[in-house]
Amino acid sequence: MFIGEVVGNVWGTRKAPQLANKKLLLVRPIDPLTEKPLGDAMMAVDAGIGSGPGSVVLVLDEGGSARTVLGDKDAPVRTIIVGIVDSVISGGKVKKYA
Repeated sequence: MFIGEVVGNVWGTRKAPQLANKKLLLVRPIDPLTEKPLGDAMMAVDAGIGSGPGSVVLVLDEGGSARTVLGDKDAPVRTIIVGIVDSVISGGKVKKYA
């Protein structure tokens, strides 16, 4: 799992049936306290959370667990957004997003 920022939308003219009516988003891993990027953006499925560009989100990056969240063992997915982050507390520091 990692915390990331949604940096864009992904559109496709065709999707696997398991991904019909699911949002595809670009998520970039960030340091949750400084918001500095920690890597390249990757595509993730929104698990019905309602995130969008600018949202700070909790991302699950493991295929088996992502398919469990979707409830479909055959879904072609690896990375899924499972929550929107309101705040982070680490080492006595607090960072609020909402």
